[in-house]
Amino acid sequence: MPSIIQLLPDHVANQIAAGEVVQRPASVVKELLENAVDAGANDIKLILKDAGKSLVQVIDNGQGMSVTDSRLCFERHATSKIRQAEDLFSLHTKGFRGEALASIAAIAHVEMKTKQDQEELGTHIVIEGSKFVSQDVAVLPKGTSFGVKNLFFNIPARRNFLKSDTVEYRHIIDEFHRVALAHPQIYFTFYHNGSEMFNLQPSSLRQRIVNVFSGKTNEKLVPVNEETEIVNVQGFVCKPEFAKKNRGEQFFFVNDRFIKSGYLHHAVMAAYDGLLKDGAQPSYFIYLQVPPNTIDINIHPTKTEIKFDDESALYAILRASIKHSLGQFNVAPVLDFERDANLDTPYHYKDLDGAKPTIQVDGSFNPFSEEDKPNKHFANSNFSYKKPESTANWESLYVGLAPDSEEVETMTFENEEVTSSLFNSDDVEQAVHKTHQIHKKYIVNPIKSGMIIVDQQRAHQRILYEQFLTNITVNLASSQQLLFPLHLYFSIGEMQLISELKPSLTNTGFVFEETNEDSVVISGLPVNVSESEASLVLEQLLSDLQDGIPESSFSQNDTIAKSMARSLAVKTGTYLTQKEQENLVNGLFACKDPNVSPFQKPTFITMRVEDLDKKFAL
Repeated sequence: MPSIIQLLPDHVANQIAAGEVVQRPASVVKELLENAVDAGANDIKLILKDAGKSLVQVIDNGQGMSVTDSRLCFERHATSKIRQAEDLFSLHTKGFRGEALASIAAIAHVEMKTKQDQEELGTHIVIEGSKFVSQDVAVLPKGTSFGVKNLFFNIPARRNFLKSDTVEYRHIIDEFHRVALAHPQIYFTFYHNGSEMFNLQPSSLRQRIVNVFSGKTNEKLVPVNEETEIVNVQGFVCKPEFAKKNRGEQFFFVNDRFIKSGYLHHAVMAAYDGLLKDGAQPSYFIYLQVPPNTIDINIHPTKTEIKFDDESALYAILRASIKHSLGQFNVAPVLDFERDANLDTPYHYKDLDGAKPTIQVDGSFNPFSEEDKPNKHFANSNFSYKKPESTANWESLYVGLAPDSEEVETMTFENEEVTSSLFNSDDVEQAVHKTHQIHKKYIVNPIKSGMIIVDQQRAHQRILYEQFLTNITVNLASSQQLLFPLHLYFSIGEMQLISELKPSLTNTGFVFEETNEDSVVISGLPVNVSESEASLVLEQLLSDLQDGIPESSFSQNDTIAKSMARSLAVKTGTYLTQKEQENLVNGLFACKDPNVSPFQKPTFITMRVEDLDKKFAL
C-alpha cells in the first residue's frame, strides 16, 4: 500500500501557522510594535489605512538588521531573542518564538527597509505570500520600516470574516494602548488614513495614562506602590465612584508585557469589596515586576497568558496593596465612631516635622486693675444689657370687643364639603384592581380564559425598544432641555464612536451642544432619560457597540434602540403602582410584537382556568 503521509510545503505550513499568530490586522500591529520595542527604538510610528486591511506600517529608529539577518528573519523559528531552551526562563524581550514575521509574510505583501547605524547602506526586501520578489541595496535612515499590505490576499475566506473597519480599528487601538502604556519612555505617533490620532511624548507613567485616556483621567487615579521579595507592584487604580459597566480600561503588565488574568482581576475586585455598585467594573493600570524564572510565558502564541509559580501569594499581595492604597488616600470609608475627621493628618504631611507654636503674652496686663476690667468696656458700649420692661398682659388686646351673638356650631360656610350623592351607596360597585404585582417582578392580569403573567422588565424593554426605533427611523423624538448642560468625558476611541452615532442619538432626543476631542456637552436629553442616567446610558451603549457596528444604518439604529431600552427599562425588584402596572400591560399589548423582548425572550405567559383546575385535581 503506498504511503499517504507527506510533508507539507513551506508556504502551506506558514499559512496554517499564520492562523494562530495573525487573526486580524490588530495582530500584525501587535507583533510589529513589539519587534520595534525589542530593537531598542525610542521613536516608533504606526501608520494605517482602512483599519489595517490595506496597509499596516511601523517605522522605528532601533538598531536595524544586517543583510543576512534581514533575509533570515522571515524564516520560521528564526529569532535573535533566545539561543537555547533555558533562555525561556530568563526572557527580557517581547518576542521569542520566531513565528510572527514568517506568518505575516505568508498571507500579505511585505516590504521591509532596514539599516544599521554603522553601515552606509541599508537593505530593501519585498515579499509576497512567502515568495521573495526582490532584495536591493538602498539609502535609508537608521532603523527598520515594515509595511504590510493587502492582508489575507491569498486567503479570501479569512478576509471575508474580518469585521467592519470600525471594529478592526477598535482592536488596533486596544493593541496600541497596551504597548504605549507599557513603555512610557518611548515616543509613539499613530496615523490613520492620513490623520494623526495619537502623539505621545516620552513622559511619566501617570502622564502617559492621561495622554492616552483624556485629561479627565488624572483626578480618577490612585497610586499603588508595594515592594516585596516575590513581586513589586506599581501603577494606579481608579476611585470607586468612576467605575464603569464595561471592562475597557483594565490593564495588567508583567515585566512590561500585557497579560490577561481572571485570577488577578478577582484580586482587584476583592480589594474593592463593598465600594462598588452592582455590575460596576473599576479601571486599573497594574505593573508587576517578578523574576523571569518564576513565570512561564510560552502558553499561547499571542503571549497574553502567563503561569505563575506562586499565584496565591501574588493574589494576596495584590489585593492587600490595592486595599492599602484605597485606604491611604481616604477613598475607602473608615468605620470608627470615636474618630474626628478634623484631626486627620493629610497623607503628604507624614514626613514633615511639626513647628513649635508661638505664644504671645501681654506683659502689661493686670487683672486687678479697674481700668482693665472687661465690664467697663461693655458698660460704655452702645449695647444695653438691662432687662426689658415687661409688656402689658395679652388679655388687654381683647378688652372692649363685643361678644359673639351666635354660637360657632350653628354657622354655615360656603366651602363645606357636600356629603349628599346622586346614588345610594348600596348601588355603587366597588372598583376591582385588575392587576397585581408579585415579588416586584411579575404582573398578573386576569382575563376571560384565565390570567396572564407579565415579566415587567422584559415588557418595558419591548415598549421602549419600539419607541426608540420609531423615533430614530420615522420621526424625531421630543427632547427635554437642561438648565445646566452636562459635561461628559470619554476616551479618544469612545469619542470617535460617539461622533459616528451622533445623528442616530440626535433622533432619539439627545442634543449635543459641543463635541470636543475627549468630551461632549449635552444640553438636551430624551424625555424618559433623567439627568443622572445620561452617562450610564451612553456608557452602556458604547459597551454594547464595542464588539461591532453593523454596516447597514438600520441595523445600527436597531442596536442603539436595544441598548437604550435595556438601560432605561424598569428593573426587577422595582415597586410599581396600580396605574403603572396597568400602563405597562396596556403598552405591551399595543406593541407590534408583544410576545418577545428585543432580545428574543418571552415577555408573558398565559395560564387558563383549565390548567388551574388540573393543578387542584386529585
